[in-house]
Amino acid sequence: MTVSNPDAPAVETAATAAATKAQERRALGVGSGAHALHDGYVDILYIMLPLWQAEFGLSYAAVGALRTVYSGTMATLQIPATWLADRIGAAIVLAIGTALVGTCYMIAGASTGFVVLVAALFLGGLGASTQHPIASALVARAFEGKRAITALGTYNFAGDLGKMALPAIAALLLWIGFSWRPAVGLLGVVGLFAAVAIFLLMPRFAAEAPAEPAKPDAPATPEPPGSHAPLQSGFRLLLAIAMLDSISRAAFMVFVPFLLIGKGASVATAGFMVTLIFVGGAAGKLVCAWIGARFGIIAAIVITEIFTAVGILGLLYLPLTGALILLPILGAVLNGTSSLTYGSVPHFITPAQRNRAFGIFYTGTLGAAALAPTLSGLVGDMVGLSNAMMLAALIALFTLPLTALIARHLRGREV
Repeated sequence: MTVSNPDAPAVETAATAAATKAQERRALGVGSGAHALHDGYVDILYIMLPLWQAEFGLSYAAVGALRTVYSGTMATLQIPATWLADRIGAAIVLAIGTALVGTCYMIAGASTGFVVLVAALFLGGLGASTQHPIASALVARAFEGKRAITALGTYNFAGDLGKMALPAIAALLLWIGFSWRPAVGLLGVVGLFAAVAIFLLMPRFAAEAPAEPAKPDAPATPEPPGSHAPLQSGFRLLLAIAMLDSISRAAFMVFVPFLLIGKGASVATAGFMVTLIFVGGAAGKLVCAWIGARFGIIAAIVITEIFTAVGILGLLYLPLTGALILLPILGAVLNGTSSLTYGSVPHFITPAQRNRAFGIFYTGTLGAAALAPTLSGLVGDMVGLSNAMMLAALIALFTLPLTALIARHLRGREV
């Protein structure tokens, strides 16, 4: 005789819910940890650039080109990294990419010439291309619906924690007497340990099911005219805003260490001051993501971009002590727009497009940020550091007309 247990469905439901929560925590932990490490590795470059300029006698354009080698490779290979992840597994690709970035800094730390340094940065960009599309899609996959904005805001916040921590550690190593070679070599070793952790801990989700095609014998359900057009156009406008924001931010970040050194800071002091930008950026991204999720992105974008332009111009004329106060405030608004745009991507795409859309989005934004250092370096060589920074401020204001266009695509949508 079989006796049914009326509590069994409830037990199974509770167990399923607990397993889902555990998967969510692991996805957010791995995604956020990878973002923190990779973003921290990218921003160590800002501290190294003045040292490399002095050691190799580089122009501003050459300094910017070093940054472009890393970030350009990273941006170009976003979509191939997504393609590879779909075929051999996201965990494998992200782990290998993290190991390559760590190896990049180990090679850079052992380099004795400019060519080896360039090769190391290329290898780092190759590995770094895996993180943004794979980790962000992992987080968005784990947190469906409106919860994705909050989760992606946390993911972005973790990136800013990495931007604070790794450059601060690099500056500390320089301050206590390390040369740049052993400093970056030690930081590179961290990437190898992180790669193992990512491979072991990253949850393996099933692939997204494609949309079911209509049956041949069933009449097709007509869709409202233009039902897909607002999503497609809205995504493109969102991408354009994010690209302009990336150009302005990347150009500013290349020049700010040189500006601080010109005001009397040592390289190590300039490094610590640059981390103040990331401190402000961490808070600004989280707050702006929260505001954008509840009140819409239009007002937030306008405020952050206007204050970005004003802050960059103000930094040009303030003494070193004034810059110390302004930098975290500037960091908050400088990075604010990126959280609003990244967090809004899921609202302009279908779930089946998630990986591809994030790949396109990060290719565009990181590609723009990759070209900005070299182009702004050329401008800096031609017209001087101050005028180049003024141009960065002006580019931030170019996003404002686009916010009026994207507003039409957000009417009636909760973004």
